[in-house]
Amino acid sequence: MKKNLLSFLCISFLCSSIFAQQKFNGIDVNLSNLYRVSDAKTRSISPENFTGEKGKGGMATSGTGSGPSRELGQGWKVSPSVVIKSKTTFTLAEISGPGSVQHIWMTPTGNWRYSILRFYWDDETTPSVEVPVGDFFCMGWGSYAPLRSLAVCVNPGSAFNCYWPMPFRKKCKITMENLDAEDMVVYYQVDYILTTVPDDAAYFHAQFRRVNPLPLKQDYVLVDDIKGRGQYVGTYLAYGSNKNGWWGEGEIKFFMDDDTKFPTICGTGTEDYFCGSYDFDTHSKTSYGVETSGYTEFCTPYTGLAQVIRGDGHYDIAQRFGLYRWHITDPVRFEKNLKVTIQDLGWHHDGRYMPLQDDISSVVYWYQLEPHAPFPKLPSKDELEVN
Repeated sequence: MKKNLLSFLCISFLCSSIFAQQKFNGIDVNLSNLYRVSDAKTRSISPENFTGEKGKGGMATSGTGSGPSRELGQGWKVSPSVVIKSKTTFTLAEISGPGSVQHIWMTPTGNWRYSILRFYWDDETTPSVEVPVGDFFCMGWGSYAPLRSLAVCVNPGSAFNCYWPMPFRKKCKITMENLDAEDMVVYYQVDYILTTVPDDAAYFHAQFRRVNPLPLKQDYVLVDDIKGRGQYVGTYLAYGSNKNGWWGEGEIKFFMDDDTKFPTICGTGTEDYFCGSYDFDTHSKTSYGVETSGYTEFCTPYTGLAQVIRGDGHYDIAQRFGLYRWHITDPVRFEKNLKVTIQDLGWHHDGRYMPLQDDISSVVYWYQLEPHAPFPKLPSKDELEVN
């Protein structure tokens, strides 16, 4: 009985915690008060209802499902997806506020590194989110791996889900640019509410970076251009090892509010920051008594090593890793500015630290009051390529 009660309490806490600080119409969104009514209006945009208007879904008479539905007609999955032509940008959603995006689901075809998501809030002309779609959903290496967390879920067989709350006051615009030489297909749904937004609600931001290879003895900069007031809420790292040996000794550092040479927050190692330990190794013995060890994938509500690509010994020989850390219960709050770096560090054979030169990509997620500082230029198509 005690065990069942403890399990119930743990599940209830985990399910409710991501929304504990998000209030709309004075109501917290979590299991403990899900039964309370609200003046918020639920809407959803998809290829079956591009505007999200009430009573306007499933009205299409042409679309990507026209062939299969030709004998059934209107209302029978006529427009379940969109085709984004090569070298073009498509507007997935455009919403007049105030309101908040609650959930995004999509399953894009094509090269996930060459499909660029951008989010614009209110009347801004530069995006608050600019990230390749795979990296935004923690799939930076272009291949599927299951991921189960509170903020992002990736389900079979490449179903991307995002649960970050995204409030806006005037307008929300979401676009997808296809950089590839081939057309792509996207099935998607953007679920949102129309409601009042509190004065202290900040705007969601996400920024992508990549360096390959990292110059010797240089820190990898996750972000260095955040200016304003807000909170840092997440990190995704697509880490590609360019040599043998362990790669995760590097410390993460948060320089906040005019810190100079030394940061306010300094971690103790890469796997420590992602809430693992000792190289993410699991040790075991074979039936012959030989001890073995290996990387162990894991997914939790807040942290995970969701993907380990071990190489096939032929062409795909590199070791690659996908890691996430959500600061949902421990957001890093800043008043003026924020810079975040992480070291690329391994071991010499004689027990000294060895600076590495690896292939590192990242997405950082944060909320801040607008305006935001300009983002660095997105890497070119060739610089984005996973090879």
